[in-house]
Amino acid sequence: MGDFPINLVQAPERPRFGRLKAAAIVLATLAMCLPLTGAVAAPPVTSPAFAIQGMDRVPSPPSGRSWAPAPRTRKGLNLVSAAVERTFVLHTAGGDVTFLPGVNLGSTTPGHQPGELSISREQYRTWLAAMGWLGLRVVRVYTIHPPAFYQELARYNRANPDRPLYLMQGAYFPDESYVAKKNLYDKAVTSSFQREIRDVSDAVAGALTRQPMRGRAGGTWDTDVTPWLAGWIVGVELDPIAGAASDRRNASAPQVKGKFFGGTPDATPTERWLAARMDELATYQAQRGASQPIAFTNWPTTDPLRHPEEPLPQEDLLQLDANHVRATAAWPAGTFASYHAYPYYPDFQRHEPGMQTYRHNGRSDPYAGYLDLLRKHHATMPVLVTEFGVPSSIGSAHNSPLGRSQGDHSEQEAMRIDADLLRLIHDVGLGGGFLFGWADEWFKFTWNTIEHQDGERRQLWHDPYTNEQNFGLIAMDSAGQPDTPPKYLVDTEDGWPARRVSARVDESYLRLRIGLGDPAPSALTLSFDVLPAVSGPPPPGSADRTGDAALTFDLVSRTGQAYLRELLDPLPLDYRALESARGPAPEGWRRFELVVNRDLTVPSTGRKLPAEIIDAGQLRYGEWDGDGSDSRSVWRRDGDDLAIRVPWALLGYADPSAHMVGVPRGSELALVVSPGAGVTVSASGTDQFAGDVTWVNWNRPYWTERLKLGASQFRDAVLEVTRPF
Repeated sequence: MGDFPINLVQAPERPRFGRLKAAAIVLATLAMCLPLTGAVAAPPVTSPAFAIQGMDRVPSPPSGRSWAPAPRTRKGLNLVSAAVERTFVLHTAGGDVTFLPGVNLGSTTPGHQPGELSISREQYRTWLAAMGWLGLRVVRVYTIHPPAFYQELARYNRANPDRPLYLMQGAYFPDESYVAKKNLYDKAVTSSFQREIRDVSDAVAGALTRQPMRGRAGGTWDTDVTPWLAGWIVGVELDPIAGAASDRRNASAPQVKGKFFGGTPDATPTERWLAARMDELATYQAQRGASQPIAFTNWPTTDPLRHPEEPLPQEDLLQLDANHVRATAAWPAGTFASYHAYPYYPDFQRHEPGMQTYRHNGRSDPYAGYLDLLRKHHATMPVLVTEFGVPSSIGSAHNSPLGRSQGDHSEQEAMRIDADLLRLIHDVGLGGGFLFGWADEWFKFTWNTIEHQDGERRQLWHDPYTNEQNFGLIAMDSAGQPDTPPKYLVDTEDGWPARRVSARVDESYLRLRIGLGDPAPSALTLSFDVLPAVSGPPPPGSADRTGDAALTFDLVSRTGQAYLRELLDPLPLDYRALESARGPAPEGWRRFELVVNRDLTVPSTGRKLPAEIIDAGQLRYGEWDGDGSDSRSVWRRDGDDLAIRVPWALLGYADPSAHMVGVPRGSELALVVSPGAGVTVSASGTDQFAGDVTWVNWNRPYWTERLKLGASQFRDAVLEVTRPF
């Protein structure tokens, strides 16, 4: 293997302002073979064919009945889908479909914040074709995408009339000012969302022109995609504290009795407000002669069930019930309950007895039990899980029963769990499951790493320890700045412990290649100076050199451990753990650990739950690309060499793109400029200073895209739940 062979395909630049088994996916037409990236033009979608690594072991796309829309007319309105009692029905030429497998598509790419809407036309074209090949039948978007999305969706569907991609369109709050105001009924909050609802109705119909503004797309929408519009999901995951305060403030808000939607007598003020917005959207659609099922976004934090075993009060503070928002007889497409539901959070899934005793596939399965409770609660409408999945990340943010934790999964393991969850959602009797999400999103944060990073520049680099950045079916791999060959720090045949050391920097890792000396050591420590003038005990495994971060490797047992000097330890920013909860480390040093649960109390029983901390600094050995690999691996033996990729968090960086190291000072994180990383190789009492790794600050990241390893498992599940179609 060569020195870090990385495909330096340039990512498309966008203006910035301020959310199968395969190692690669390639769209091929005739003799043309193009990488899956927005940097190159995609071939015409009219004749797509796919060449995917390992395709000889992947089932062919199904040849069943047609999914072409076959709309019905009721109450003078056109319906391609309808919520009929507990069933979500999609009317197709091949017959009614009653389970929808889909995927959630975000709006951005690496280097951009979510409001920047940076996806190119070529990416839309390639991605939609890839979704179709995977068997996915619905693409859900949260907000209005640029006109190119709707143009490419119509283009793809016209070219593939029997295998179209249906759209589940969202209407997102233009901002979250309701949280600060604690009032959904605030005039500005309501009026801005009303304008967004009008605009999204126009955009989907190809009848909108608007100027770009901060956080929203602009342009001319001239393509009508309503023939493939399966439904609407309005709103956001509501903050429970702000929602509860809004309910108290607006207790006297009048009941909503719209022509198409209204609230039941027991609807809360928040539910009434949502019913009014849904009625407004239905009014716009009816004026166009169409009716589609409309739902509002919900999640376990604000579900309509009571959870007395939930340790966190805010997770059971506000109840939102789709049963309280009803479609009238004038709206034949009806309504449904939409939930973003994951198997690892909130904690009531771990403690509620009724969920623990629910059995699925011969074993206790609390997640299946929770979904079944939702199904039973909504006895007269379908339930769709419109977000589910687990991330393929090194870091994790929460433990879960049955190993479905919020991270610490290889790509293959994450794909297997996602496939199992899709089958489970189908088996429980729900109307659809939409995987979160399509592509990894670098701007994302999570609660147990957010305080360790510079939030203003998080989108410019990628953190394998932040689980939220790694949910995609498509991996957004860092590529490194172009024309930056490896830097050779050591190159001497009689060097020991290392004969050669080379380094290269990219947006995810500091990559090292170490040619071991003769004889090869059985254990090795790499220490890194990232801050000037820091003194203290030497790193574990070294003799007398100082360092701020250290990685220890046992080359015989193929184990490793990451440490940070105590002054760089980020865990106290999230949780002041008892010493007994921390893993062992030399004096003045700490293992790199993450808290995944604080100490809590179950209110119904008073049972004390200890804090949970994981050793995120365990350094996995093995391949990280290709067959049989583990994407969490960070070091491997390659003949007489060691190949090591060091995630920036293990070196204490809060923003490697600007050379910023994070130094916790009390409850705050100070950003300190680093000159680079001085590398020392130590073994058997010998310290060998290799040299300094330096790089140029970047304001634009480079990346490549590929389908994640093991994605064929999810594709298999999609094909199973859509049979006989």
